[in-house]
Amino acid sequence: MVRRLRFTDTDSKVDGCPALHTDEDTGEIIVQGTPVTDPEDLAQLRHFGAGEAAVAVPRELLVNWGPREMERAPELVDRASFRCLFETFEHTAWRLETRRGYASDRQDPDFQAFLANGSSPCDPDEPWFVTIKAQTDAGKTVGRVRVADAPPTTEQLFLLDYARHNAAFGEDIRYLWREDAERAGLPAEDFWIFDSRLVALLHFDDGDNLLDIELITEPAEVVRYAMVRDAAMHHAVPRDRFAAQVATTE
Repeated sequence: MVRRLRFTDTDSKVDGCPALHTDEDTGEIIVQGTPVTDPEDLAQLRHFGAGEAAVAVPRELLVNWGPREMERAPELVDRASFRCLFETFEHTAWRLETRRGYASDRQDPDFQAFLANGSSPCDPDEPWFVTIKAQTDAGKTVGRVRVADAPPTTEQLFLLDYARHNAAFGEDIRYLWREDAERAGLPAEDFWIFDSRLVALLHFDDGDNLLDIELITEPAEVVRYAMVRDAAMHHAVPRDRFAAQVATTE
């Protein structure tokens, strides 16, 4: 069976070697480095078995990017604790959205209004808008990149329309076609990252219902999500420009 490998990171500044990868199914760490082939060097290795290979990597690679625990126990938080993160972050809150739809949107009366007349209403007293306006008025940054299909799903079109309201309260929402996201190597994950130090990974079921929220603080993992954010922001386009692209394809 072919392994499902996820690139962890590298300390190389030139060609990407040496590097670490993680087997998504077994949790094994795949170390990429310079092969050790000299017979006298190999003779010094203990417990070196037939069919095994040795590679040399800088110590800093393992220190910086090696997992701190054999198995990471998920730290789950409830919805109330999750909402508090939007009131306590200091500088930036940013989200990647990759699903084709969300059950919470389909249950929203604003979604039904959009289906009826093609436009979503806006309630300025909605708690989310009140919180985000307070944070952005304080000089903090709130943003998202949404991955959209070609053509966009009905739910994605609803969010594209609703993003007008988000922008009015200070959110920077950008868009990326799914094929471009896949070409850029973005993961099919939904998460918020706060102040580049804490990740809230959102887990959904097959019906697009939010199951639980996992907090990640391990530095190497947080850096990986920060790299995803940077790549997504590099390739994404502002909401208005994306809306114009969608209009030309309809």
